[in-house]
Amino acid sequence: MERAIFTQVLSVSREERGHFMRQNARVLWLTGLSGAGKSTVANAIDRCLTDMGYHCFLLDGDNVRQGLNRDLGFGDADRSENLRRVAEVAKLMADAGLIVIVSFISPFRSDRDFARHLMRPGEFVEVFVDTSLAVCEERDPKGLYRRARAGEIAEFTGISSPYEAPVYPDIRLDTTRNTPDALAREVVMQLGLVCPKP
Repeated sequence: MERAIFTQVLSVSREERGHFMRQNARVLWLTGLSGAGKSTVANAIDRCLTDMGYHCFLLDGDNVRQGLNRDLGFGDADRSENLRRVAEVAKLMADAGLIVIVSFISPFRSDRDFARHLMRPGEFVEVFVDTSLAVCEERDPKGLYRRARAGEIAEFTGISSPYEAPVYPDIRLDTTRNTPDALAREVVMQLGLVCPKP
């Protein structure tokens, strides 16, 4: 049965919310292979911005998979749906005036492009945590690469499922050359802010 759905006009605008918070909404979308250092850098960014008095929220892939997206698998269609939902949540949070930090492998360019086009111009910042497959496998903090190589995990990004690296990311980070805190300060400075050194 077809449902009639209409857009409800809200009396409080996102501009008003941002004005009260004294900040402009942003969506920082960290993408990279498993083990690249996305979550560690995302946490450092969150800490840095929060210490500066900004209102942020971090959406982490593993955490969201345990709640909102726990019904999804890891095939291509479910991965895209995973990111569609996260992008919509990030948009709602941006509408609330927040700086949203998204840390997901997000292997497909089309899904990242979808997220970018949901946001207002200049609001979406693609951050490529550019760590090679060899380094990620060497780190293997969760033992996932070892299991994927042994055939215990199907459709694992970088091994049996592709990762489409950003061609022109807004920010590119090399976790082999700097600490997470230093990389976080780099991101924050590229946003036009200054994160104090600890």
